[in-house]
Amino acid sequence: MTLLAKINSKSARIAVIGLGYVGLPLVIEFCKAGFNVTGFDTDERKIAMLRDGKSYIKHISPSLLAPHSSLFTPTNDFSNLPAMDCIIICVPTPLSKNREPDMRYVFNTARTIAQYLRKEQLVVLESTTYPGTTDQDVRAILEEGGLKAGTDFNLAFSPEREDLNNRDFGLSTIPKVVGGYTPECLKAATAMYGAIVERTVPVSSPRVAEAAKLLENIYRSVNIALVNELKMLFDRMDIDVWEVIEAAKTKPFGFQAFYPGPGLGGHCIPIDPFYLTWKAREFEFNTRFIELAGEINTAMPDYVVLKVMKALNAAGKHLKGSKILILGLAYKANVDDDRESPSYRLMEKLEDLGAEVSYNDPCIPVIRPSREYAKFAGRKSQKIDNTFDLILISTAHDEYLDIDFAALNTPVVDTRNVLKDKNPLFFKA
Repeated sequence: MTLLAKINSKSARIAVIGLGYVGLPLVIEFCKAGFNVTGFDTDERKIAMLRDGKSYIKHISPSLLAPHSSLFTPTNDFSNLPAMDCIIICVPTPLSKNREPDMRYVFNTARTIAQYLRKEQLVVLESTTYPGTTDQDVRAILEEGGLKAGTDFNLAFSPEREDLNNRDFGLSTIPKVVGGYTPECLKAATAMYGAIVERTVPVSSPRVAEAAKLLENIYRSVNIALVNELKMLFDRMDIDVWEVIEAAKTKPFGFQAFYPGPGLGGHCIPIDPFYLTWKAREFEFNTRFIELAGEINTAMPDYVVLKVMKALNAAGKHLKGSKILILGLAYKANVDDDRESPSYRLMEKLEDLGAEVSYNDPCIPVIRPSREYAKFAGRKSQKIDNTFDLILISTAHDEYLDIDFAALNTPVVDTRNVLKDKNPLFFKA
């Protein structure tokens, strides 16, 4: 039976490598469609929890996994790869300390696949990356064993478009962009994704698909930088940027609302633009617009710290020695994803200046180990009360919307427009 026939009959065996915020939802959707899915991950803790029917992601409850236990096999044994028909790579693509692409997770995964690669398989990369990764770098690694992409095996790129806790759009309803190395590769990849999403968007090459994902996130980065810059300007002019945005977005055409914040978070917007910036150097091209947006967005934590200092000064207190409670570690409201969260940068900066910093987050009771902020691992969420010298709202979790902050009689610095009332103790940042 051909690969296409296997996919169309749902007898194709699907492998998802990387069972995080992107990979695990994919597993669920393929199982829903009736495919047998094997999930691969090097994190033994994740594998153990999944085998016990547990979830380590807040918005993915065990009840979403339970109906598919007979179709889903979690494992860290990559020797099972030859039995797979379709292999989807969903591993991280972070930045190095020098803000250059850290491709070791993608390339190491490709090397592992290459050890077990067989004819007729489909390999799809979903990890966000620079144009040329799939058809140059990953292809070269996979072909080291002698098999050729487009002839012996299929190769494609399809960018993840996961938006955590989005109530309007889920994985199955978000159109799936797909770029194949050859027309036959594209047919196989679109058939596979067509089984789980309402609409696939075939494009002419993996590079177009890679560039499309970068454009999506650069678009957001640049527009967020714009409103962040305007926030700082309007603050000096005694104008509320949030009120300005609400007024502007009443225009039914030509305007899309973006909102300021304490800095960028998540795995996409703070990182992905720099993948294109790095790749552009190969073509002797400077991406000045992208880099300027990055400079503005990465400087926002410093602006917030300055606001904290002013709020404490107004209360007759110094930053050094003050007890500060940060509300929200997650990078966006009502999720437990703290990747690249500006809250960590704020914690670091405030502690470097001598403050005693705690945090509260209903979604993250304990700080998990991370590559960049391992020093904070193990800290626990603290109760919100008036024992702190200042409260800093960094994430607008729903739980914070009903709190009577005025009753705490404590200075509050709000970076997310949570506070609607006027109060001498309330400061917007």
